[in-house]
Amino acid sequence: MKLRFLGTGTSFGVPVIGCSCGVCTSPDPRNRRTRHGLLLEKGRKRLLVDTPPELRLQLVAAGVDSLDGVFLTHPHADHLHGIDDLRAFSGRGADPIPLWIAAEHEAEVRGRFPYFLGPDPTIQPGTVVPGLDPIPFRDRERIDAAGFDLSVIGYPHGAFTSYGFRCGDLSLIVDAKRVPDDAWELLAGSRILVLNALWYGSPHPTHFNVEEALEVVERVAPERALLTHLTHRLDHPRLERSLPAGVEAAYDGLELDF
Repeated sequence: MKLRFLGTGTSFGVPVIGCSCGVCTSPDPRNRRTRHGLLLEKGRKRLLVDTPPELRLQLVAAGVDSLDGVFLTHPHADHLHGIDDLRAFSGRGADPIPLWIAAEHEAEVRGRFPYFLGPDPTIQPGTVVPGLDPIPFRDRERIDAAGFDLSVIGYPHGAFTSYGFRCGDLSLIVDAKRVPDDAWELLAGSRILVLNALWYGSPHPTHFNVEEALEVVERVAPERALLTHLTHRLDHPRLERSLPAGVEAAYDGLELDF
């Protein structure tokens, strides 16, 4: 199985508009972070995790010409608002793409994109809309998402629940502030752990900072942990040097086999 980091930034992305800090003006390409997105590949199967605003650019960079499914972690704009880019697949006559979405988030997502997910979709002459087949899931449910065996795990994210999953040796935690007590058992034995980490210091009300993320890593004890959802307060080379063995900072375009 292969994992590709399509985007590793927060809702602001990096560079941040109008910012001239050292990270936003850095020539290091690892400091250029589009909004969060992941791609899982197994054989000829591809599962997209989230549809961020830069989705078109991310999929072009990854050479993706087909998708077998989409898993939506939660409906915040930086994880969702590139969903219209999926119409490129519809325009080539592809079958509707299954969209796995939390049951409690489905109505909000449908309401935000009524022209293709509402009860009365509207297709303007001369264009196409994304062909998607929403499939609701619930917390702790085990689902077959386009051939990927996922055990869904919900994480507190302010007033929302953000959903990650366990997929074989991989555990994904996205936009979390806390690991629920009953989730630790599901994370145990993970070889690869991917989780969010905004910055060092200054605890955030809805996201892990680096220190909190490292506490999770220490308890799960994976072979390899990768930090994502990184802000412009984190310079990639400096962050890498500060992390303990077995923990690294992800960057856009990073791929790993597991």
